[in-house]
Amino acid sequence: MLSGLLTDENRKKIKDIFFYTALTLELLLMILEKSEISFGYESYVFRVTFLLTLVAMALVKRDKKEWLLVAILLGFTFVCYELSGKNDLLRVAVFLAAARDIDLKKAMKYSFFVSLSGFCLIALLSIMRILGEVVRVADYGRGIADETRLVLGFGHPNTLFGCVYVLVLMWLWIYGEKASLLMHGVTIAISFIFAAFTRSRTAIVVMAMTLVLALVIRIFPKLKDVKALYVLEGIVTPFTCIGLAVWAAYLSDIIYVGHGLSEPYWSLFWKVEEKINYRVSNLYYEVPEHGGILRNWHLFAGHNAEGYFDLGWNRLFYWYGIIPTALIAVAIILLIYVCYKKRDMWTMLIILSLSVYTIIEATYVTRYIGRCFFLLIAGVYLGYLFKGKINE
Repeated sequence: MLSGLLTDENRKKIKDIFFYTALTLELLLMILEKSEISFGYESYVFRVTFLLTLVAMALVKRDKKEWLLVAILLGFTFVCYELSGKNDLLRVAVFLAAARDIDLKKAMKYSFFVSLSGFCLIALLSIMRILGEVVRVADYGRGIADETRLVLGFGHPNTLFGCVYVLVLMWLWIYGEKASLLMHGVTIAISFIFAAFTRSRTAIVVMAMTLVLALVIRIFPKLKDVKALYVLEGIVTPFTCIGLAVWAAYLSDIIYVGHGLSEPYWSLFWKVEEKINYRVSNLYYEVPEHGGILRNWHLFAGHNAEGYFDLGWNRLFYWYGIIPTALIAVAIILLIYVCYKKRDMWTMLIILSLSVYTIIEATYVTRYIGRCFFLLIAGVYLGYLFKGKINE
């Protein structure tokens, strides 16, 4: 009787209930974290969402080969959890496996509008003087003692612009291909306004690159058939990004532990460091036991890898280890391959933008799954590989 009730259609409906409940909780927790509300029960919410996605994952219909791959993935990420004390990769693995057969466009729209509503509410509460500041005057480490920047209740101008950035990325993925040039122009104008008032230098550069490339893809749709672009994407992401991370870790190593740099490289290094708010130096100074420098990297991270710094790719190596980061790179290459087979330049744009952004910022190297909308795309696209139906 139970088998009769649990048809493929009913299984999918029940699975979606569990998955969307977990996704909603993750999004709400992310929005709460972006605000100035203090919430001390995050770990409990993570446990609930993990159990929900675990049930959703179990309800996905798979063949034996795919279940074996899922089991290997879960086993590997569980080992990472045991070694590092961080369950992030395990939670992400279960989320990806649960997302395999979702209606991707629907899930992306849902994430977009929930995020947009939450961010607007934070801004509105700030403007109404209920919660958070509208602007913040402070020394942001850029040589200006009293710099005024827009925050709109998000606590920091970089956080505000980061939220605008993620909304733009989701909008481009959902609507960019069919949106009019006028709507692309409106998106550029809105981004420029926030850029002017938040002065978030790094994110502004990445946002500008993203919007320009989006406009090019929109105007010249036949670019999706140019194989060289997919190859170039694979060179930039992940190889160039990882190369820069290794280089930064090496520089922090030789400068603070080794023999330093000779002129004129010494002067050039410090000029760049000043522009990026001493992010490379933080690999040495802001990390327990100087764990961010190259000689202190490990194949798998240990329980002492608890430091925070801004360089996102470096944080992957520090928080999780060389082998987990290498496997993340392999997953990205597989996603690029799926994009090539599907001739999907818009997902390619998102991969490129997030990867370049993560060179300098660590927003998406996080325990908050709600920040990482791209996991929805990754779960479905990697599922195409598992099912052998890339051209769906």
